[in-house]
Amino acid sequence: MAISWFQRMIGQGGFVRSVLVLVSGAAFAHVITALALPILTRLYTPADFSLLAVFSSLLSIFAVVACLRFDIAIPMPGRDAQAFNLLALAMGCAVLVSLVAGVLLLLEPSWLPEIIGRLDLQPYLWLLPVGIFLAGAYSALQNWFVREKAFSLIAQSRVAQSAASAGTQVGMAGFGFGPIGLLFGYLLNTGAAFLILGVRLLRHEHFRQNAKELSYSTLKLAWRDYSRFPKYSTWEALANSAAIQLPVIMVAALAAGPEAGYLLLAMTVIQAPMSLFGSAIGQVYLSRAPEEYREGRLGDFTADILGGLVKAGVGPLLAIGILSPLLFEAVFGEGWGRAGWLVAWMTPWFVMQFIATPVSMVIHVTGHQKAAFALQLFGLILRVSSVLLAVQFANTPLSEAYALSGALFYSIYLWLALRCAQCSWVVIRGRVVSGLGVTGAWIGIALLLAIAWALIFAG
Repeated sequence: MAISWFQRMIGQGGFVRSVLVLVSGAAFAHVITALALPILTRLYTPADFSLLAVFSSLLSIFAVVACLRFDIAIPMPGRDAQAFNLLALAMGCAVLVSLVAGVLLLLEPSWLPEIIGRLDLQPYLWLLPVGIFLAGAYSALQNWFVREKAFSLIAQSRVAQSAASAGTQVGMAGFGFGPIGLLFGYLLNTGAAFLILGVRLLRHEHFRQNAKELSYSTLKLAWRDYSRFPKYSTWEALANSAAIQLPVIMVAALAAGPEAGYLLLAMTVIQAPMSLFGSAIGQVYLSRAPEEYREGRLGDFTADILGGLVKAGVGPLLAIGILSPLLFEAVFGEGWGRAGWLVAWMTPWFVMQFIATPVSMVIHVTGHQKAAFALQLFGLILRVSSVLLAVQFANTPLSEAYALSGALFYSIYLWLALRCAQCSWVVIRGRVVSGLGVTGAWIGIALLLAIAWALIFAG
């Protein structure tokens, strides 16, 4: 049995092979972003990044529910015809949600900036409905190709995302467009990928057949069979996104100076290993988890993935946390040192998020949407309360309080996911312990580099 599992993992279309395909695309994408980011921090000010932080936070809150979560259900049905109905529902919901957002902003464009205390955002709010549609549609298409196990195509779309976004942001800054260059480039991050996946879908060999079979009755049946996603998962996702993004908006409104800009840069840097490995593993996990669940192997499968996550990502994240306070101003320019210290504070949060997020889809695979919603609602209350409490105590920095609440939340999130997968805690402990050697090596290297940097700087 162990041999057959290993063969499935590394064989043609196996888990490891699929992850490596996605990671290769993500690696190229991150090289582009890494090369562009030190340029962008010199072309745009922390205040410009603060505006981007507020815009991206608003977009993230609304975009995650644009499809009413039918997008994450697409990989789950056994038949392609039913999955295509879910794709159609997801795309239709994305259109409707973006149109509603556009009408509300058109009728009264000042209400949202006034609520969040950022009137400087008002001239750019017309980009928000466009971003909601692009993000929702891209998520739906991406999950369709996750179902198809077309991981090389998804990897190509990620490279296009980074190239389009970074090129636009740098180019528009060169022509003196100001902060709209950051915002428009951010939209193209999903826009370019949406076009690539959309064209490929239209060329899909079964596209016309599936499209012809769409009808009101088939869509109604798909809605009924997967109604738990709009009923429960939508609110769960909204609470999850709001728990992450609302504190950023609150920091932008309440903190002195461009604190949200520092927070955005810190989150961008420390999310790189998560995006490189975590999202790839999460997508492949979702493509395989329903089958493993039906075969009764989900607990062991999840434990193995968790062990791989510990080995692959915890060490690099801890190394980034150790080195960032020393290196940020040298890499990103004068005035960005505060962001480096925020990376150190956020490291425990992102370590737990890196481990929990890829396997968290097990909550949906096993049908525990109600528990997921309750947890995310708790997370929203916890993280917003942490910022509000920090406001009441002048000596407590807002961003640091937000970071610590994130670490607590994702620890609880991981516990729930492992409970839903019915993992053996003895097996989990063994998988985690097996990765401690790799993690220790990363910490040791980071400490040596920090000492060397301090000696050179002191000299």
